[in-house]
Amino acid sequence: MNAGKRVLVVEDEFLVAEMIVDIVERTGAAVVGPAANIREALDLIGAGEVDAAVLDWNLAGEPGERVAEALAEADVPFVISTGYGAVTGAFADRPLLSKPYPGAMLVDLLRDLLAD
Repeated sequence: MNAGKRVLVVEDEFLVAEMIVDIVERTGAAVVGPAANIREALDLIGAGEVDAAVLDWNLAGEPGERVAEALAEADVPFVISTGYGAVTGAFADRPLLSKPYPGAMLVDLLRDLLAD
C-alpha cells in the first residue's frame, strides 16, 4: 500500500517505537529512525527523504513542538501520538492518535497522509 514511502518514527519509549515500526513496515513503507529525542528527529528531518511522520508529542518530558515545526517547514505530513489528551496551539488541527491506539487507526492515518 505504501511501497517506496519513508515514514519517520519519533517515539522515546522503546517498546512503543518498535510497535509503530512494525505497523509501518507492514504497510509496505520504510521506516526512518526511530528517533528517541528531539535532536535525533531534527537530524533525520534535515537529512530529507521523509514522506510522512508519526510524532510522539512528549519526548522525554519535552513537547514535540520543535519537531512539528520542522516537519511543517519541510512540508512533511504527520500524525501526533500522545497519551496526554489533546494538543493545543499551532498543531491542534493535525491528526491525533491517543495512546493506546489500535494499529488499524495508524494504518488508516498513514494511508491518508501518504495518498498522492
